[in-house]
Amino acid sequence: MNLQRDVPIGPLTTYRVGGAAELFVTIDSDDDFSAVAELVESEQLDVLVVGKGSNMLVADSGFHGVAVTLGETFADVVVDGTSVAAGGAAALPVVARRTAAAGLTGFEWAVGVPGSIGGAVRMNAGGHGSDMAAVLTRVRVVDLASGEDGWMAAAALDLAYRHSSVTASQIVVHAELALEPGDAAESEATISSIVRWRRENQPGGQNAGSVFTNPPGDSAGRLIDAAGCKGLRIGSAAVSDKHANFFIADSGGRAGDVVTLMNEVRRRVHDTHGVWLEPETRLIGFTNPRQEVEG
Repeated sequence: MNLQRDVPIGPLTTYRVGGAAELFVTIDSDDDFSAVAELVESEQLDVLVVGKGSNMLVADSGFHGVAVTLGETFADVVVDGTSVAAGGAAALPVVARRTAAAGLTGFEWAVGVPGSIGGAVRMNAGGHGSDMAAVLTRVRVVDLASGEDGWMAAAALDLAYRHSSVTASQIVVHAELALEPGDAAESEATISSIVRWRRENQPGGQNAGSVFTNPPGDSAGRLIDAAGCKGLRIGSAAVSDKHANFFIADSGGRAGDVVTLMNEVRRRVHDTHGVWLEPETRLIGFTNPRQEVEG
């Protein structure tokens, strides 16, 4: 087992701020799962699964436990007819382009999501009118706290808007998708359109995409904009001028500034609209994540 100590994991996220993990493991084979489970049980450690880090903010003080990531062994993508088997470490844009090139449709939306298959299952990622729940058939999940390893039907995952029943100690190792026959040229044109739309409407820089989930029947970005928060800056973090539900962290900035900004934006939106926005970003290593956001 490739076990390391005091590995900076903030830089592994798309915010690129935050501290280190007390322990860090890259899983390269099935044998590593049981080794991690034994370590977690014997040392009574908290577990953090790190994918592409595109929906995560790590505290400046870091994470006190074992952070686990899947190696390239688990990044395979196999297309068989309309069925697709993808490793938990496979990047969503790669799977989107591979399936489009194979003449399949139904996963083009994922080209603009900078996450992994495993992370996408856990949060039921989606966009452009679709999500993982629309195509997922089953997943292989390993519980790093108990060592339990098995396949689960998508119906057993309680998939909903940015939600699943996958727990903090569980890691999605493989996923199977059911897509539809399509036209490669049409799918690739759709992908190009999505990429162009995102470049035109969403900011670059160090961000983790949508900070808050959309409340029923409304848009978090609209509410934040209407509350006058576009461009709001606290320390090394700022609300994007391009899309109000994207927060940008400065190079060399502090995760604490991002959370303080989240607090202030939530308060202003509540004062203006009477709505408490719910965080979509996972807060890791903070003393009390709920209080950190709600104040």
